Amino acid sequence: MDIPTDTTPPPPRVEDAKPTTAAQKRAARGATRPGDRIFLALSRGSGIALLLVMAAIAAFLAYRASIALADNEGSFFTTFEWDPAGITSGGKPVFGIAVLVFGTVVSSIIALVIAVPVAIGIALFISHYAPRSLAAPIAFVIDLLAAVPSIVYGLWGALVVAPNLTGLYSWLDDYFGWTGIFEYQGGAPRSLMTVGILLAIMILPIITNVSREVFLQVPKFNEEAALALGATRWEVIRMSVLPFGRSGIISASMLGLGRALGETIAVATVLSPSFVINASVLDYGGGTFAQNIASKFNEANEYGRDALIASGLVLFVITLLVNGAARLIIARRKEYSGANA
Repeated sequence: MDIPTDTTPPPPRVEDAKPTTAAQKRAARGATRPGDRIFLALSRGSGIALLLVMAAIAAFLAYRASIALADNEGSFFTTFEWDPAGITSGGKPVFGIAVLVFGTVVSSIIALVIAVPVAIGIALFISHYAPRSLAAPIAFVIDLLAAVPSIVYGLWGALVVAPNLTGLYSWLDDYFGWTGIFEYQGGAPRSLMTVGILLAIMILPIITNVSREVFLQVPKFNEEAALALGATRWEVIRMSVLPFGRSGIISASMLGLGRALGETIAVATVLSPSFVINASVLDYGGGTFAQNIASKFNEANEYGRDALIASGLVLFVITLLVNGAARLIIARRKEYSGANA
C-alpha cells in the first residue's frame, strides 16, 4: 500500500525572507523617514565632532609640549624640580613631573578611599532604608553639595578643615606613625592628606547621586524573591542590590576620580606646595598637576607656559587611561548591568 506524501515545499522562514521592494530594502538598511535620517546624521556628526575636538586638544598639547621638552635639561619624568626659567640653573630650563604625578595620584586615591564607602552607604540609606519623607530631603541636600563652587570648598577647607585636623593627625601619628605613612612632625596640616579629605567631600555628591540612581533601578522582583526566601535586609542588598549596581558604582567612582584628578582651586587653596616627595602623607608639601598649573601660569613666560602645557598633557593622558580602565572593568562585568538584568 502506497503511503501518500506531501510534496508541498515548506513556507519560507521569516529570517530567510529577503527584502524585495525598494521600501523594504531601505527599511533593512535603517532609517527610512526624513526625521530618522536627520537624527541619524546629527548623532553621527556629534560623535565625529567629539572625536575631532579630542584630537585637536591632544595635538595642541603635544605640539606645545614638544617645544618645552626639546630644551629641557632635566628628566621630565624623574626630576624633582620645576624651574623652566632656569633661575637656579644658570639660565637652563630644568623641570620634571615626578612630584606632580605622586601628589596627584596619592591625593586622588585618598579621596576615593574615603568617599566611595561613605557615598555607597548614603546611597543605600536613601534608596532602601530611609522613609520617603526623609530620603527626599537628604537627596536634595546631596544635590546641593554638587553645585557648590570649588573656591567655596577651598576657602572652607583652608579656614575651617585644615586648622582642625591637628588632633586627627596627632592620633594617627600615635597609633599608626610606625608605618611611616602617617608620621606627623607637627606644623600646619596643609598636606596631601588634607587635600584628599577635601577632595573626598567634593566628589561625595557625584558618587552618591549616581549610585543612588543605580540602586533604585534594581528589579523589585529580585528583592522580593530574596525576602520571600527569608533573607534579611542586608542579605538582600548583598545578594541583589550590590551585584546589580556594581558597574554603576565603578562608573560613579571613575566620575569622582576624574574630578579629583583635575581639581584646581580648592587644592591650591589648601596645599602648601613644594617639590619634595614625603613618605608621610601628613607632612606639608607636595603638589598636583592642576594646582601647579594654576599657581604658576600667570608668572610664567612663554617657555614656562609650554612646560605647564607639557604637564597638562600628562594629566590628559592619565585621565584617558583612567576612563579606559573603567570601561574595560565595566565591559568585563556586563552580567551585572541593568541592560542585561
